[in-house]
Amino acid sequence: METDSISQQKLSKTEKKLRQKQMKARHTLFRHEGIECVSYPTKSLVIANGGLGNGVSRCQLLCVVEECGLVEALLMPPNKPYSFVTFGRTEDSKRAHDSLNGKEIMLEDSGQNVVLYFNFVEKVPWEDMMPTALPPGLKIIEDLVSPEEERQLLESIDWAEDESIPTAQQSLKHRRVKHFGYEFRYDNNNVDRDRPLPGGLPDICNTLLAKCLKMGYIKEKPDQLTINQYEPGQGIPPHIDTHSAFEDEIIALSLGAEIVMDFKHPDGHVAGIMLPQRSLLVMSGESRYLWTHGITPRKFDIIQASEVQKVRAVTADIGDLTLNKRRERTSFTFRKVRRSPCNCSYPSVCDSQREDTAPSFPINEREASKLEEKYVHEVYEGIATHFSSTRHSPWPRVVEFLRGLPCGAVVADVGCGNGKYLGVSKDLYTFGCDRSMTLMDICGEKGFQAFVCDALCVPLRSGSCDACISIAVIHHFSTVERRLATLCELVRLLRPGGKALVYVWALEQEFNKQKSKYLKEKRASRVTLEEFSSDAVKETGDNDCQSSLHPKEDVAQFKGRCCNANQLIHAKLPVHTNRTSFGSQDLLVPWHLKDGMKKKAGPAKSQQHLAGSADSHAPSSVFHRYYHVFSEGELELLCKRLDCIKVQASYYDQGNWCVILEKQLRVPCGPLK
Repeated sequence: METDSISQQKLSKTEKKLRQKQMKARHTLFRHEGIECVSYPTKSLVIANGGLGNGVSRCQLLCVVEECGLVEALLMPPNKPYSFVTFGRTEDSKRAHDSLNGKEIMLEDSGQNVVLYFNFVEKVPWEDMMPTALPPGLKIIEDLVSPEEERQLLESIDWAEDESIPTAQQSLKHRRVKHFGYEFRYDNNNVDRDRPLPGGLPDICNTLLAKCLKMGYIKEKPDQLTINQYEPGQGIPPHIDTHSAFEDEIIALSLGAEIVMDFKHPDGHVAGIMLPQRSLLVMSGESRYLWTHGITPRKFDIIQASEVQKVRAVTADIGDLTLNKRRERTSFTFRKVRRSPCNCSYPSVCDSQREDTAPSFPINEREASKLEEKYVHEVYEGIATHFSSTRHSPWPRVVEFLRGLPCGAVVADVGCGNGKYLGVSKDLYTFGCDRSMTLMDICGEKGFQAFVCDALCVPLRSGSCDACISIAVIHHFSTVERRLATLCELVRLLRPGGKALVYVWALEQEFNKQKSKYLKEKRASRVTLEEFSSDAVKETGDNDCQSSLHPKEDVAQFKGRCCNANQLIHAKLPVHTNRTSFGSQDLLVPWHLKDGMKKKAGPAKSQQHLAGSADSHAPSSVFHRYYHVFSEGELELLCKRLDCIKVQASYYDQGNWCVILEKQLRVPCGPLK
């Protein structure tokens, strides 16, 4: 009897734990996906952890749920870690809910286990996942080449000759690549028109290109070819081929295997397009100039379970999706190098048409303030709702810092955005502040304590906080003096012994796990402040004195030198191309506002005004945010300008340089005198 009692207790604990995890899954689905579960039985269930997004195939999931009764429909949304199942009877749905909750299944191929959690739902969002049409200007021509022609093309590639090519066309870490005609530069997504490669395009491509010209797929014969070889699991980040680099039509031949290529509109609309083996992809017009395209690194693609019609968006029938194991694929991408500026109908994303509207680097405090008002404050106010929808997962090391503080600590999040760190620990008294009124309203809706203010002047008593955090804020200040002043303000709020955590964007963000080429060049030519000269500034175009300060240098002298350097920089701020390495420390970073997320602007400030360079021709607003991206050691060196702090830790995390500062006891705070 005693043994039975112990077994019953263990069973009860197991059921209780399962129930807790089920409720957690229910809460997560509602919070992040808006899926509302109900506590009473219905015919439909949502299955957490059982989706295409985490490697569960359609066949595998059907085998599990069909054990409980007749399945009327199984909906597996693309790239989501959950699914919906609808049974013919409520009794069968209830049986699945009771018997399958907590069921562990092994993922095909990977050997990893996942646990399924079932919850009842009233509504299955079929209507939210309507069929997706091809992006305008996109064409797919099946079987452009025969199997024999495919074999000849693949055999013509000599990967072994890469080492002898003087242009150093070595393989990328994520795939093998070769260039012909002109070398494609991955550091700036462009080509050097004055340095053509010897030999031109391979002769074996002539028949293929003649066929494309005859059929009208291209208007001019291409003069640049990039061959990529993708192993299963490899991909390429989303991008738009640089407008100024190439003419309209871009064609790509898929050899060896099929692949799903993801296209994304600036408003957030996504289309996964199946490219069959031996098919030709033709991009022109809107699909070429406005939509990003890329291949997600993964070993399985989401495809139609039935192959009645291959060339379509993979969401054409959302009730018929499954996983398809990838094989080695080789692509031949042909382009025509452009010799004149692009004059397309999408100026908001066109590098040829937006250069004249970019602001200059600020040379004084007044210009810096105006730049930040237009390209930071107004932008975040305009994108606040969309921005908040993308910021819901706290970074682990920030959470670790907060949870390491003593119980009852007073914590200020300066530049808190939507407040995602304000609710991390109930043992802390946390409050936030930010320049965006809309983001503060969002914090208020979540029940957080937050107010509007500037990070340069926080209306709190000195020494009133046990800790402060500043996550991705200081890089928005456009001069070294203003960045230093923001750090001073953070430290002013701390009591003696208090700590501050600061994150800023890193120049050395890893793109395709390759360090920035700019970083390598910068390190190779780095000079000390004493060696710094105006001639060097003119030559490099970069304000190196901001990241090469001597800790003991007089601050007035330090400011003067920075000002002199700034006065020499009259160039326009470059607009960064997303998913590429940074080419400058001071730049504008585009934000494509998702359709339906626009904040209502007053009559004096339209969305296009807030965007800085959006145009009436553009179907959605493009905003540009100012950033100063920090080089390695720059943030730590700037912190050492304060005589009241100790740099307790310095590290790299999530594409950011980070420091933890500790305020020293009984020492007046401020810059070194």
